[in-house]
Amino acid sequence: MNTRPHTTPILFLSGAGLPAWIWEDVRAALPVESAVAVYPKQGDATLHDYADTALAQAPDGPFTIVAHSVGGVVASEITAIAPERVAGLLGIAASVPAAGTSFLGALPVPHRFVVGLIMRLTGTRPPEKMIRSGLCAGLGAADIARIVSDFEPESQRLYRDSVSPRTLPARSGYVTTTADREFSIASQRKYAAELNPKFRREVPTGHLPMLQDSVSLTQIIEEFAAGA
Repeated sequence: MNTRPHTTPILFLSGAGLPAWIWEDVRAALPVESAVAVYPKQGDATLHDYADTALAQAPDGPFTIVAHSVGGVVASEITAIAPERVAGLLGIAASVPAAGTSFLGALPVPHRFVVGLIMRLTGTRPPEKMIRSGLCAGLGAADIARIVSDFEPESQRLYRDSVSPRTLPARSGYVTTTADREFSIASQRKYAAELNPKFRREVPTGHLPMLQDSVSLTQIIEEFAAGA
């Protein structure tokens, strides 16, 4: 099996509700084949469905996952389904729950109960004000308007289903976003610890570094893909 980092293509896993175009600048600058997974649209899709759907869109053979936000949960499930395919995993402000734990279960108390209740009452699309002030913090007006317009709610089960027992890849990394209003630095460090990464980097951005500072993030991804 050829898992040479410099030739391994990349599968991008986006955060919840986010369109594929958020990765356009990063992908255009990377000298490697890549794809962005489009998540299932069924309102009752399970976490396993998300992982299966993403895996079906992955490049042939071994690939590296670059997972953002809740995409880390999907990445974790992919490593449970097809560990032999995953040559590396780079989390970007990514949620990486312990096996047997869900996205909600990995949130700190009391945040997990508040978020879970809000989702039950209002669904998985946050109010526009929260998208603008939290998710889109640090972005320009044009990007914010596009995200608000294109944001799509996800299945409740993406957040509530527990991650299966898994085999995480030995080559792993984590990028912490230090001005993030969605995931605190403490939470990101907890998620990173699940990966036990040898590769760690920080960017001084909000939750969407691929839009706020695509140049820096591209350099980090390329460095990781080159086997740093």
